[in-house]
Amino acid sequence: MSRLLAIDAGNTRIKWGLHDGEWRATGAVATADAHSLAAMLALHGPVERAIASNVAGPAVERELDRAARQLGATLRVVHATAGEAGVVNRYRDPAQLGADRWAALVAARASGPGPKVVATAGTALTVDALSGAGEFLGGLIVPGPALMRRALQSGTARLREVDGADSDFPASTPDAITSGAIQACAGAIAGVVERLERREGARPEVLLSGGAAGEIAPRLAMPHTLRENLVLDGLVRLEGGG
Repeated sequence: MSRLLAIDAGNTRIKWGLHDGEWRATGAVATADAHSLAAMLALHGPVERAIASNVAGPAVERELDRAARQLGATLRVVHATAGEAGVVNRYRDPAQLGADRWAALVAARASGPGPKVVATAGTALTVDALSGAGEFLGGLIVPGPALMRRALQSGTARLREVDGADSDFPASTPDAITSGAIQACAGAIAGVVERLERREGARPEVLLSGGAAGEIAPRLAMPHTLRENLVLDGLVRLEGGG
């Protein structure tokens, strides 16, 4: 099987993986260091195909294209459509859905039958509802835990940016901020799970991904599966490699 380069460019970091039936190598760089991606990937040899989701803007996309061409491939940049790979997009304007969310939904659909809640926690937390029939019904976008903390600290006069710990009953202001942010994200996921279960008549599977997933997972009361490469898996599927 030919080697595929898959890239998920987000607001904070760029994840990449080399796939030829399974993941042979994966890694990440900060989005601010997108210019270093080509040199990093050059260590892993040529690829035949390259596919990316990009929500980080045109300057980053140029760096993704440069990295792919250096490895011998033309980059395909994914955009959400009205339907593909078994997923029907019910957004009022299907193209408005972020490419990373679309790829994650495709991966979720391919993971097995039944309704799914797809939660990707990075700079923002997205919580998307996928019916058992493969319909993307809609979803939430809220600040991720770190962005929520920064917003609260920058928007109030007497709160300093001090790391806190998640706690059931926070007894300091830093702990209260950290606990509030993490538990608010967990509550957003729980709300979508509850509403999708009422609609579908079946408990949805929860798939959790993203850099902040580890913070949120301990606060989820329902069973869930951590899928580190969920967006990359969806890109492979969209390229016909999964």
